[in-house]
Amino acid sequence: MGEPARPLTFPWHDDDRAWPAQGQWTYADYLRLPDDGRRYEVIRGHLYVTPAPTTGHQFVLWRLGQTFGRYVDENQLGAMYSAPFDVLLPDGIASPVEPDVVFIRTENLPRFEDPNFQGVPDLVMEVGSPSTYKRDRTVKQDAYLAAGIPEYWRVNLRTRTVTVLALSEDRSRYVELGCFGRGETIRSALLSDLAIQVGSLFPPDGLTRGR
Repeated sequence: MGEPARPLTFPWHDDDRAWPAQGQWTYADYLRLPDDGRRYEVIRGHLYVTPAPTTGHQFVLWRLGQTFGRYVDENQLGAMYSAPFDVLLPDGIASPVEPDVVFIRTENLPRFEDPNFQGVPDLVMEVGSPSTYKRDRTVKQDAYLAAGIPEYWRVNLRTRTVTVLALSEDRSRYVELGCFGRGETIRSALLSDLAIQVGSLFPPDGLTRGR
């Protein structure tokens, strides 16, 4: 398991209430946190903090919106959401978790006016960075498995690969469908006709740096 945010050094809230100890965080506590550009998540009562995303992270997230998002929209399958988007997993597993990408089928969509999504998404993706690789593979993966999320994608910015994990038939573990890299096509068990070229998610090697 990854380490939760320590120490908890947040400013006092206007109501003068102290911040809870690790293991006792709730969604109500989460809503009191400052809007400071960092990502906050509460998983099994523990608060986790992630720094603001890198440019590479945001580039891949944009490309996923172009490719995966277009596929979902054109086939009228449901909706794709990107962080920040509060997902409250059942049984107190997460309140909330903030996947980089969330796909929810039409029949499971929240109402347009809902402030968050409460339930089990159909697919989640995490675009990993050096500060989140371990957590994505331990704390978050364990939470997604416990909630029964059918499919989980992990994008590795360093190796430019996408690992696709599918829930086993007995729902006890994730099975790796493949780790797709340069020149390969990402395949999904949940969306059998989906085909995304890994190379389409990353900038060309020779992309000129901006000044």
